[in-house]
Amino acid sequence: MWNQLVLFGLTTITVFFSHTGLPIVRGGMASSANGINALSESETVSPIESNINFQRRFEPHFDTTTPRNVTALVGKSAYLGCRVRNLGNKTVSWIRHRDIHILTVGSYTYTSDQRFQASHHPETDEWTLQIKWAQKRDAGIYECQISTQPVRSYFVSLTVVVPTAQILGGPDLHVDKGSTINLTCSIKYSPEPPAYIFWYHHDDVISYDSSRGGVSVITEKGDVTTSFLLIQHADISDSGKYSCSPSNADVASVRVHVLNGERPAAMQTGSAALSNSSLNILGLIIISYIYTACYFRNLYPTVWYNR
Repeated sequence: MWNQLVLFGLTTITVFFSHTGLPIVRGGMASSANGINALSESETVSPIESNINFQRRFEPHFDTTTPRNVTALVGKSAYLGCRVRNLGNKTVSWIRHRDIHILTVGSYTYTSDQRFQASHHPETDEWTLQIKWAQKRDAGIYECQISTQPVRSYFVSLTVVVPTAQILGGPDLHVDKGSTINLTCSIKYSPEPPAYIFWYHHDDVISYDSSRGGVSVITEKGDVTTSFLLIQHADISDSGKYSCSPSNADVASVRVHVLNGERPAAMQTGSAALSNSSLNILGLIIISYIYTACYFRNLYPTVWYNR
């Protein structure tokens, strides 16, 4: 069964009704008296092809703008998402590729590990897999799967990171008495900056408003968070262990030695490095001379042997 409409004398719309009762629309330019804008028969779309395209448009499919790479902090929750359009009566499952283990089907959890939980947000068509208290072993590929025939899959890669803190120049630093102690603590591999960073001298939190004075901290947050501890007019009592303790990483420590005119071996590496550089240059000169001599010997053997 079909109906044909002509709009404004230009556009022809043919509507077919399949055995399922679904409308199939085919449009084209109506033929004018002089044949201009006529749609050739070879450019028309068959009713069967139109029906297939119509059905595909309303089949379940993934929103490919959903992030495929997720980074989570160890010990925190990881959230993996996939958006499914036109799900209809199909179901969405999450599968861990490491052991091909079905974790969830719909909103039900199919694993004894209760850290895994799936949730559906109808307003965004998003299916979210939550992994509570993520561990490094949870890293890998996860598959969001629609129960079509054949199944359709969307893969998400999870990386679980352990933030690390490091005080540059350690494990021992030597400074002269009266100079400024400048300690730099770098926090890497953190998906978000630490909420706070505490500095310790021995086991005591460093107070910036203590009677000693001259103590300040500068923190720069970003992909790599850096905290600078500045202690002016260093004294012998300022020697000892200093620790940087971020909220999301292990403690990093360094030992500071305030010197009263001493010059330990650790501070005398400059001359040794210079001596090594001089030896390297001398070695290169000797090698270059030998190479040049061999080259000319092969190039002018008669002159060389007559010398």
